Amino acid sequence: FVGYSQQDSQEFLRFFTEGLHEDLNKGKKGKRKIEEPPKGLTDVELAEHRWNGYTSYDNSTIVDIFVGLLKSTLTCSVCDHKSVTFDPFWDLSLPLPRAKSSGLNLQSCFAEFTQEEILDGDEKPTCENCKKRQKCTKQFSIERFPPILVLHLKRFSEVRYRTKLSTKVDFPIENLDLSDFSSHSHLCTPKYDLVGVSNHSGNTFSGHYIAYCKVGNRWHRFSDSSVSSISRSDIVSSEAYVLFYERQRPS
Repeated sequence: FVGYSQQDSQEFLRFFTEGLHEDLNKGKKGKRKIEEPPKGLTDVELAEHRWNGYTSYDNSTIVDIFVGLLKSTLTCSVCDHKSVTFDPFWDLSLPLPRAKSSGLNLQSCFAEFTQEEILDGDEKPTCENCKKRQKCTKQFSIERFPPILVLHLKRFSEVRYRTKLSTKVDFPIENLDLSDFSSHSHLCTPKYDLVGVSNHSGNTFSGHYIAYCKVGNRWHRFSDSSVSSISRSDIVSSEAYVLFYERQRPS
């Protein structure tokens, strides 16, 4: 908040929500102790153990609203042993597939984010079963879906020099279905409705943020002190940067 320099809206959102969380946190104080899970737990039990351990220190309404759980599966190419870890997330940063300059949608961004990654060479991890560094694959999936899902479109690239990707990403205003990216494809995955968009116009060095927010059943455009109505057909644009989705309530 000091000075007049411009800030990234996704970074500011994280700073702001974590600040609110710290003030509201009812969790344990002091140095964090990571308890090793008992042997023989299923993935579901391991996820619950990780979540309970996290919320014992981070326990607030902010966490209840915004934080989900990401599952990472490491598979050894030699012995096929699978190592699973779970990590809380406040938002998900989705890459924009470079190969697709048109016809890009949110599902393809999620597919890029969750696609299997090969870890080889200097990136080889140590296999728990082989007890040595092996070529492995790594893949993400969503284990726990938060009530408010914040999605950050990675428009700013650091390759050689900082550039902005202005590709239009099509995203649903209603009924976002992420069942293809859930850790539990056999279970009912919640659907989401869009409630807000942070848009960035400009380049990597300067720009302006405009917010689209759903108030009741109507959409409004917020640009500094100016507020106006906006049509649903104008919400999806190439300037969309951070998306806010609200989980649908069970019918």
